[in-house]
Amino acid sequence: MRIRRGERPSKDAAPERSMDPRPGGFEHEETHDSVVDAAVYVDGVRSASPASLADTYQCLRETPGGMAWIGLYRPAEEQLLSLAEEFGLHELAVEDAIVAHQRPKLERYGETLFVVLRAARYLDDLEEVDFGELHIFIGKDFVLTVRHSESPDLAVVRKRLEETPELLSSGPEAVLYAILDAVVDEYAPVVAGLQNDIDEIETEVFRGDPRVSRRIYELSREVIEFQRATRPLSPILGALSAGFDKYGVDDELRRHLRDVADHATTVMERVDGFRQNLQDILTVNATLVGQAQNEEMKHLAESSNAQNEEVKKISAWAAILFAPTLIGTIYGMNFDHMPEAHWAFGYPFALLLMGVTCGILYFVFKRRDWL
Repeated sequence: MRIRRGERPSKDAAPERSMDPRPGGFEHEETHDSVVDAAVYVDGVRSASPASLADTYQCLRETPGGMAWIGLYRPAEEQLLSLAEEFGLHELAVEDAIVAHQRPKLERYGETLFVVLRAARYLDDLEEVDFGELHIFIGKDFVLTVRHSESPDLAVVRKRLEETPELLSSGPEAVLYAILDAVVDEYAPVVAGLQNDIDEIETEVFRGDPRVSRRIYELSREVIEFQRATRPLSPILGALSAGFDKYGVDDELRRHLRDVADHATTVMERVDGFRQNLQDILTVNATLVGQAQNEEMKHLAESSNAQNEEVKKISAWAAILFAPTLIGTIYGMNFDHMPEAHWAFGYPFALLLMGVTCGILYFVFKRRDWL
């Protein structure tokens, strides 16, 4: 349902608030720091820069044919409720803006369009992708942008539009398309950064770097997250294109949106290719790791076999030397009533017995390749 003027959405209407990871949610944030910029435009030219939300509301009411663009950064819940009351925003869209952490989407609530976008930027120092979130409310005479991260830099978008008043005069749709263009353009450095990371990983895989498996996994997670940010752009842009005729979008904005759609398609194709490349690299890495393990097992087996051969030789010689020791020990016990103890040939017989025993053992071990 829509929020009527004078009403505020119930605080119990957003069960998703528990999803907000920030302690205390939005209630403890300072409201005066949330408004980054607020302006009222007439025919594409900034006519006023109100200092507060209340002044913006008043200025818009007093400016026939005006359009308000209010930019907020991590606004407090009370601010969003004030905006909802003033512009009649749907409570479900307000809940999404309060909770954040939404998937990219486009929803239409009566005359109000609600768009969620996921911005991305590549951090060279950390070699990772930082994702942001942007909520946009588009009405007949207003644009509300709610950022929950540092990117995208909407000040640049606002400046570029203000330098082309003929485009900004097309109304809130021009702001939406300019923001879409900025978000998609910011994907290009991310694509380049991910491509560079994948190239580095390919080199590390063939160098046998043991840390490469972890890096492949982490990069795969970033690519999957990037896919979640870019894939919904296709249905979003398709839905906007489908409403060209119905909402009387002028030809210049249509060309602008088609250009954004082309860039978005290129990004999505590249990201899909990245995921396939990473899967192939992971397969190659697993194969190389398996080969390395097989080689290691082979070396261990060869070492074990060599040790077994040495043990066989030692055991064989130990058995050969043990035989004369046993015979000598028996004949050295010096009992009076021991057979052959006083025999004249006892000594040579003992030596002969030792030699014959050692010879037989040597022959047996040699035949079994123990020696």
